[in-house]
Amino acid sequence: MTPALDCAVFIATSVDGFIARENGSVDFLPEAPEEHGYEAFIRTVDAHVIGRETFQWVLDYGGPWLFSKPVVVLTSGAPPAAVPADARDLEFMAGDPRDVAARLAQRGWKSVYVDGGVTIQRFLEAGLITRMTITRVPVVLGRGRPLFGPTSRDIPLLHLGTRSYPSGLVTSEYRVAGALV
Repeated sequence: MTPALDCAVFIATSVDGFIARENGSVDFLPEAPEEHGYEAFIRTVDAHVIGRETFQWVLDYGGPWLFSKPVVVLTSGAPPAAVPADARDLEFMAGDPRDVAARLAQRGWKSVYVDGGVTIQRFLEAGLITRMTITRVPVVLGRGRPLFGPTSRDIPLLHLGTRSYPSGLVTSEYRVAGALV
């Protein structure tokens, strides 16, 4: 039997629940937010699992490689022709979220950071997300790319705590009740 994999989310949204504008821009995020738990969170995961669109955002960002841990990019298409020269531990993978999680758990990984709207939605629908940290940025966008999409069932959350920061950021932590792992 494959060991369970902790699939965790750490993400920022507008107050009305959007992770990006309709065009994919995240210009509403603070440029230099105060530390709000990311450093502690990232120490709890073995790798990043991101969607193809999120990876494209990283490529378009153009700065230094953002990741200090292995990165698995989920894509059903061909990998991009060019990746950053400083990219380390980068892999492209296709498959159903449960199959992907099983393959990653077989590597001995205990916890992964799941990022990207569609990827989060797919892993949540598959019952794989175990914990979520959602930081609300004090702005209402009115439209954009939502963090959550339609689900086939209610997904109950256990509230673990909420903290606010001087910049106006508000971070809430949840455990997903009834996750399959």
